Amino acid sequence: MAGILDSIFNPWLGQVFVLPPFWAILIISAFITLLVTVVYKYTTNQSEMKRIKLDLKKYQKDMKETKDTKKLMEIQKKALDLNMSYMRSSFKSTLYTFVPILIIFAWLNMHIGYYPLYPNQNFTVTANFANGAIGNVSMSSIPELNIALSTVPIIDNKAVFTASGDAGDYKVTLQYNTEYYNQSIMITAERAYINPQQSIANSKMKQIVVGNKTVHPFGETFNLFGWNPGWLATYIVLSIGLSTLFRKIFDVY
Repeated sequence: MAGILDSIFNPWLGQVFVLPPFWAILIISAFITLLVTVVYKYTTNQSEMKRIKLDLKKYQKDMKETKDTKKLMEIQKKALDLNMSYMRSSFKSTLYTFVPILIIFAWLNMHIGYYPLYPNQNFTVTANFANGAIGNVSMSSIPELNIALSTVPIIDNKAVFTASGDAGDYKVTLQYNTEYYNQSIMITAERAYINPQQSIANSKMKQIVVGNKTVHPFGETFNLFGWNPGWLATYIVLSIGLSTLFRKIFDVY
């Protein structure tokens, strides 16, 4: 699946990954938002949408001004009916763009959520355990990685391995007692990675986490009341602003 998505999107969007993450997400957000705006404009009756929005504004004004409870409820019902009509008119446009955007998001999530594991640089593989787990964990790989210690103890509910290797795809195997768990790893200088987190059921080992660093588009030191958004939150914030801008430029209702 990853190879198919890369063959589709890399030739015309993949070059943005040479840019810092914020600018890459800004460009992709602009592309997707522009696409959605244009499709929406030409798959909806804009005259009808404009009329509905103007009527909604009129009803909102009437609701603020009226003091009559019965009349207020009548206006609210009319406004609700108009909102439903607006949503039905927008639904066709959503159908055209929903699946393509999901596919683009799947491709983005393989490239922009984390930084890659770079060749011949140390990274960690961490096995997280439930409270009270004790013992040792062993790690091996195919092809062979440079593993600092192939067997480590569980300390504070974690067993942490340090490894490095040449560029390539690897299968790491963690052994805990008689249990064996595999985790795929990609080492590359390109902006790509394999999902670095794997949840495990029915075991004291609860999760395997590979040490790919999370991408924070606003920088590692950015802090908004303790929040440093990842790529998806950054995309959402940017797309909201860009959608407002593009709708004004293209006179979309």
